[in-house]
Amino acid sequence: MKKLLIIGACLILAVAFYLSHTTINSKAPTAIAAAKYVGTLYVAGMGGHFAAADVEIDPSAAKPIKVTKLDRVVIGTKATHPTHDARIDVNDSTKMYWSTYIPDKNIEGGRTLHVGISDLKTGNVIKDVPIKIADRATWIGANYCASGQSSTMFIPVMMTDEAYIDVLDKKTLELKHRVFLPYKKGETKFYHGINSPDMKEFMVAVNLADEGKPNGKIDIIRLDMAALEKGEAKILKQKQVTGTPGKTLTFRQTYTPDGNYILQSGADRFFLIDAKSLKLIDEEMLNEGQNHDAMATPDSKYVVLTLREMVESSEGAEGKDITDGTLLLYDIEAKGVVGTSSSACYQCHRALGIHGNSVLCGLDGNWKK
Repeated sequence: MKKLLIIGACLILAVAFYLSHTTINSKAPTAIAAAKYVGTLYVAGMGGHFAAADVEIDPSAAKPIKVTKLDRVVIGTKATHPTHDARIDVNDSTKMYWSTYIPDKNIEGGRTLHVGISDLKTGNVIKDVPIKIADRATWIGANYCASGQSSTMFIPVMMTDEAYIDVLDKKTLELKHRVFLPYKKGETKFYHGINSPDMKEFMVAVNLADEGKPNGKIDIIRLDMAALEKGEAKILKQKQVTGTPGKTLTFRQTYTPDGNYILQSGADRFFLIDAKSLKLIDEEMLNEGQNHDAMATPDSKYVVLTLREMVESSEGAEGKDITDGTLLLYDIEAKGVVGTSSSACYQCHRALGIHGNSVLCGLDGNWKK
């Protein structure tokens, strides 16, 4: 009997140890091991470079996103190549397309941006092509930010007024088409867009505005990709989500890899949207930081959010806070933020002697299989 009691106690301890190292899925009858993710995220910044952040993500940790290494992919300077746009080629994960946010004043006329391709193996710029801003854009304080792609076209989206979508040949970066949506000048404040995973559609988020000021209403539009590649705006479906005037402003977005959800950044919140119906599924209010992009883990279970977040800094004037670029994890099934954010900029900036605010925006990345 004593031997049986000892064996029973050992079995109970073994089960307790197993459960303490797993996560319970409330919708599944059995305990499952918590997934972990490893990859490199490329975070766009206003300094003319991308942060190349090697990350390990453990959703069960208090700070789930651990940045294990920080490096940079440089495309120019903050005067010539400030960027919000990282878009890794679907045909070759070692190439990244990008576009710039502010006109290059070194180019005559002051109305020229850059689009380019970087080699992620070497960090070198493969191609850098100047693109003139459309004459219809009379306000050009903010320019390229989001982008999408088909197998043959790179498609950056402008935030000017009027705003528009550019369609460029991937090999040459030659501008093929410039597509305007049916809005009048002053009715919108920033377009952003992204392709669906099957590249059959291109989704656009349009912040509506009253005399140029965003009113918290956002049109979510699905366009036909084949028509867009021909320079046409064929609307397949359109719905509207609503935020807070003056606080909610949509920026970049992506789809989950399974194509079920649109992951839409919204400044003071994050929107989870059903990709087919465009129905709002969740709306996560953020206590800290401003959300500018969102990217799913490869299994479509979690979302990495980019934030502009105020942090304490000894380098600021008399200890004044500065803006840092941070990464925060969101759980799609639980519909909530997981743990606390991690810095993707400040640590590297300090090491390089770069002082002041770290202003990030978009991201893309390669996950290790």
